[in-house]
Amino acid sequence: MKNILVIGSTGQIGSELTRELRKLYGGNHVVAGYIASAEPKGELRDGGPCEMANVMDGEGIMEVVRKYHIDTIYNLAALLSVVAESKPRLAWQIGIDGLWNILEVARQERCAVFTPSSIGSFGVNTPHDMTPQDTIQRPLTIYGVSKVTTELISDYYHHKYGVDTRSVRFPGIISYMTPPGGGTTDYAVDIFYYAVRGERFTCPIAAGTRMDMMYMPDALKAAIQLMEADPTRLVHHNGFNVAAMSFDPDMIYHAIKVHKPNFEMVYDVDPLKQHIAESWPDMMDDSCAREEWDWHHEYNLPAMTKDMLEKLSERLLKQGSL
Repeated sequence: MKNILVIGSTGQIGSELTRELRKLYGGNHVVAGYIASAEPKGELRDGGPCEMANVMDGEGIMEVVRKYHIDTIYNLAALLSVVAESKPRLAWQIGIDGLWNILEVARQERCAVFTPSSIGSFGVNTPHDMTPQDTIQRPLTIYGVSKVTTELISDYYHHKYGVDTRSVRFPGIISYMTPPGGGTTDYAVDIFYYAVRGERFTCPIAAGTRMDMMYMPDALKAAIQLMEADPTRLVHHNGFNVAAMSFDPDMIYHAIKVHKPNFEMVYDVDPLKQHIAESWPDMMDDSCAREEWDWHHEYNLPAMTKDMLEKLSERLLKQGSL
């Protein structure tokens, strides 16, 4: 049985990944790591052990790893793309200096490490249509620069020290559990909140701007499936392209209107978000993930839209927000 530490367990992905891992491995085998400003609450707090695990404190992480005999670390600590541009130094400290601390712990304690990369690791010179697994990566944002560095450092620790490092390049992730938190693709989550509340949505991304997206259940599946994959099949280790759906704002708007005919959307483009969005792929080629560890997605745009509207409506109703 694995013993797992999730660093960033209260974040966008971490909060749902921690719950999913506890379902699979048992609550006592999955530690929710957190920082002082974001302590776990409710089910996340009560479902298993919780420990302070700040990526900037390597000694503290080492203590948690030894206390719980951790063999697998999911490192989800990072600033999202738009926030990172306003705090570049902090983005580097968390994303790279923090990762270095985790990899050092993993090297000494023989832990496997998952650290997600992103479509943000690509840039304007990358092929945008069916972006290859191995291609030019010259991002123009600190978020993207840190993600490329994440892939390279993780590969370095794998080849030099034998640390089992693995990662996927996540597209934009859509979830009804966690509100948007400063990402370029957040509009694709925001739009559902407005639709469920019967309000007109103002889209910050320009018409016709396609980006890769993925529903959270598929994102969780990708992270867990990769960490369970047979290492002898892996040609790559860090930076697997994973894809599910690609759409522009008008496409998701019309998908929602199938269920919400009176829903309205207008455009007011955010220059920073648009600049970032235009540097990212329209659709990644994830054939390497499919060949090396049998990746496949479950949700397309219509299926995700239907489920998202139903689950978000239930959630907001329970919270008294409708």
